[in-house]
Amino acid sequence: MTPSINNSLPFGEGIKKHKIMEVTMKQAKDSTVKQRIQDIQMTVSWREIAHTYFGKSASWLYHKLDGIDGNGGVGGFTEEEKVMLRGALCDVSNRLRAAADRI
Repeated sequence: MTPSINNSLPFGEGIKKHKIMEVTMKQAKDSTVKQRIQDIQMTVSWREIAHTYFGKSASWLYHKLDGIDGNGGVGGFTEEEKVMLRGALCDVSNRLRAAADRI
């Protein structure tokens, strides 16, 4: 790394550092989705959620939960997908409550 004027980073290095920080922050933010659903992770059929509510494969949803896109890069949930997941979980909870009430 070559020093530049005022001891700042060489050209392009600041951009790389910013991108790395951005990716790290996105991964941390996406991992919070997985942490927030931790208590139901083993109870819910994520395959069914992926197919029924997103029209996607189970692996697609697992990758999203892990903050990974289809190419192995960073790519957690978009805001729209978070809303869809929230709706899916609410629908499943309503269906479970209705089933319990019928017993």
